[in-house]
Amino acid sequence: MLPADWIEHRRADGEILGWMLPSGDGFRVFDLLGRERTPEGVGGVEWLAAEVLLEQLGIGYLADQWTLRLADGTERPVRIAEASARGVTVVADEYGAASAVGADPERFRLPFPVTSELAPR
Repeated sequence: MLPADWIEHRRADGEILGWMLPSGDGFRVFDLLGRERTPEGVGGVEWLAAEVLLEQLGIGYLADQWTLRLADGTERPVRIAEASARGVTVVADEYGAASAVGADPERFRLPFPVTSELAPR
């Protein structure tokens, strides 16, 4: 669930790019998976810098390959099918199966914000 004090940032076409959270004299930045993207060692950045950071980040990373660590410790290659503040859905992507026409890959529903169980490959 999206924290009430997160401020959404949208690009010009209305697509949400992420959120900003007031922090001290600045803002912390969060991507569409709820992961903090504020530069390390910085408590917060100015409003315009936060917007620029989200604009540069974009949404392309959602199409990347990811690894999902399951409760039993096994790891599965996955792709993100849906990302919102209500949760993140990933689909199994062994051998590129997620993009095969007519495929019905196994789906996994993750809470928002995602935890370290989902990591870039």
